[in-house]
Amino acid sequence: MKLTPQVVFAQARERNASDVHVTAGYPIFIRVDGELVPLSDEKMMPEATEAFVRAVLGPEVWKRFEHDREIDLSFAAEGDGRLRVNCHFERGQPGLVARLIPTQVPSLNAVGLQGIAEPLCALLEGLILLTGPTGSGKSTSLAAMIQHINTERAASIVTLEDPIEFLFPEGRSVIRQRELGSDFTTFPEALRHVLRQDPNVIMVGEMRDLKTVASVLTLAETGHLILATLHTPNTVQTIDRIVDVFPPHQQSQVRSQLSLSLRAVIAQKLVPSSKGGRVAVREILMNTPAVANIIRDHRLQELPSVLQTGGEQGMRMFEKDAERLVKEGIITKEVAKGM
Repeated sequence: MKLTPQVVFAQARERNASDVHVTAGYPIFIRVDGELVPLSDEKMMPEATEAFVRAVLGPEVWKRFEHDREIDLSFAAEGDGRLRVNCHFERGQPGLVARLIPTQVPSLNAVGLQGIAEPLCALLEGLILLTGPTGSGKSTSLAAMIQHINTERAASIVTLEDPIEFLFPEGRSVIRQRELGSDFTTFPEALRHVLRQDPNVIMVGEMRDLKTVASVLTLAETGHLILATLHTPNTVQTIDRIVDVFPPHQQSQVRSQLSLSLRAVIAQKLVPSSKGGRVAVREILMNTPAVANIIRDHRLQELPSVLQTGGEQGMRMFEKDAERLVKEGIITKEVAKGM
């Protein structure tokens, strides 16, 4: 059987894979429940790998890829959903890693955010951050929150994504989904103009640099609800990362901005579920007056104790959330101990 993109992506989805890896000299690998397994025994020769990547990109984008040597984009597999794709060169040969995006936008229940995210989604202003390493389900959780807003109220929502992943169905809101490269040139530039698009809610796919972080903090102070992601492992390091991206002479002002505009940080990681698949374990920091004072006064070493004692305010630590999942039979004690 010829391993075309349509065949490979269809087989990967049938096996509930999260990712597909195509590399010259190796079989095609898929990631299932966090583990890489070969899709077949057949090794991909350089010519076959190049043909595979060309089929995904098409002739025009292939030219840009050859020039830039790396590219991120979304790919619609015929009748089989969407994928987030990274194409790159490795030892002079093209390769590809694709993330399979679920065909339907998940609910808050489906991603385990019920009871946590509803009050946050009802907010009219402020900053909500979803954080975690690559592949921890941040985009999926973010999509579930946007979809909840879409079903609950009439809002103008603008998403800035790289690339567009979930396509939101018609609901009560108007959603403009904009993709880096085709709909806007840079995140800071898009954020500079976004207020002219009359948004109530703005979703920022990733805060990557100082200009983007600065723009997000400013927008969060202007009466808009901002949902954004960061690649940070826990809530405390998230605060630290945002402040440290600025030069020292601006950090006091940034801490003040953050203490006023931040509403919550949700950090998550995916672990094996005892029922198959993977499930998110989360740490949640809510910006109470006490937390705001800690951020403003740069006393982040006190945040872990606030997380431990802040259960009534909706806070939790990874360890406590893992204990809850063990009690509910969702993960095993061994998985919880390994966190």
